[in-house]
Amino acid sequence: MKKVVIAPDSFKGTLSSAEVCSIVKAVLVKRYGEIEVVEIPIADGGEGMTDSFLYAFPGSEKIYMMAKSPLGRDIEVYYGIIEGDTAVIEMAAASGITIEEKNDALKASTYGTGEMIKHALDRGIRKFVIGIGGSATTDGGIGCAGALGGRFLNKQGESVALCGEGLKDIDSIDLSSLDSRIKDSEITVLCDVKNPLYGTNGAAYIYGPQKGADPDKVAFLDSGLFNLAEKSQQYLKKDFSQYEGAGAAGGLGFALVAFFGAELKRGIEAILDITHFEEKTQGADLVITGEGKMDEQSLMGKVPFGIASRSKGKKTIAIVGLNMADMDKVKASGISEVIETNPLHLPFDEIRANAKEDLAKAAEKIIV
Repeated sequence: MKKVVIAPDSFKGTLSSAEVCSIVKAVLVKRYGEIEVVEIPIADGGEGMTDSFLYAFPGSEKIYMMAKSPLGRDIEVYYGIIEGDTAVIEMAAASGITIEEKNDALKASTYGTGEMIKHALDRGIRKFVIGIGGSATTDGGIGCAGALGGRFLNKQGESVALCGEGLKDIDSIDLSSLDSRIKDSEITVLCDVKNPLYGTNGAAYIYGPQKGADPDKVAFLDSGLFNLAEKSQQYLKKDFSQYEGAGAAGGLGFALVAFFGAELKRGIEAILDITHFEEKTQGADLVITGEGKMDEQSLMGKVPFGIASRSKGKKTIAIVGLNMADMDKVKASGISEVIETNPLHLPFDEIRANAKEDLAKAAEKIIV
């Protein structure tokens, strides 16, 4: 029996990675009948990451709970438990930029993300995979830490507001009441940005504007993040603010490393480790990957090329919406063929409604 592995990224704006897997699998099963198909949907740490992991690990649990939204509303969220002992949490579920009708860069908090971590701890979980893409926040992660017992105090010894607005007021930090179970936990953070916590390349200046911050608010938030870094260094005796990824998710990357002892891991390599990619591809005759648009940036380590590099010489093809990359470079990376779902390169608005049908037609061109 032939064995095929399907491991795509999402087609941004049209299809989730799990949907891509399902559509391609259906075409292959209909065409070839007796065929073993292994599905490994890939997500980058933002929206859809939890569902991708749940899809990739049959028998996983989806855990629903109530948590605070970025602006403090009670909302229903969920996280996953895979392999019985690992919580998969996307911070975008509780603290994401798409949750509120109108974003407020100063008042948005990661408190809800901390509540999700606490909920999993209460269930006995001590291994975490946390995706930190798609945030609405620039609070340096103090909301998340505060939900788990961390205290950020002003000069009067009172707790500051656990949001970007409160960063400037921090005079001292007290982590003595931080949930002790965190010390016994293994926390892997999926992060694809390298930004430091503060400065012109930091969380506020680079990502603040897309979260509703005008130039004055950006400068205000940046000074607050600098204050957080300074007070944290005084308390921890170590500067974590310049770590690659400290500025991710408005500084949540900083808090997870500095306060929780987490390890930041970059993109596709970490995901393939967690999903046991090599084990699942053993004996495969073909590996199918893909993404919405393949271009020169993709060659720098996005999903298709990460998949190709870990496929150990197995035949690897990519299904993509558009291919704008140099095919000589693509083939040199280990991808032998690229199939486009939009070969005429029609405008996105024209092809969006037919994305599923176009993907199925493209999948019919795959030869196993």
